[in-house]
Amino acid sequence: MTASNFQIWVVILCLAAGTFLLRFSFLGLIGDRALPVWVTRALRYTAVGVLPGLVAPLVLWPAATAGQVDLARLAAAFVTLGVGAKTRNMITAILTGIVTLYAGLWLTGQL
Repeated sequence: MTASNFQIWVVILCLAAGTFLLRFSFLGLIGDRALPVWVTRALRYTAVGVLPGLVAPLVLWPAATAGQVDLARLAAAFVTLGVGAKTRNMITAILTGIVTLYAGLWLTGQL
């Protein structure tokens, strides 16, 4: 099924209006007011909730291996998680994860 140019533009304009209204509701309407404590507390966990959703598919179903689970990527994810939990240092966790990933790819002959 193909869509006409008019239908495509209607969808684009509706999505643009929806995105604008969603952002304007926070920034324009309540941007100068203090948020309730429960909202502020919930917003603190946004990155913690979004980041695993972005990273998990790249670890569990990587495009580089046609969606097959890869031991090197799993090891790098677990090392990164462990080092991050132990040291509480994001840069150290990321760097050790990178080193682990490339070492795992080198050891398995994928690099």
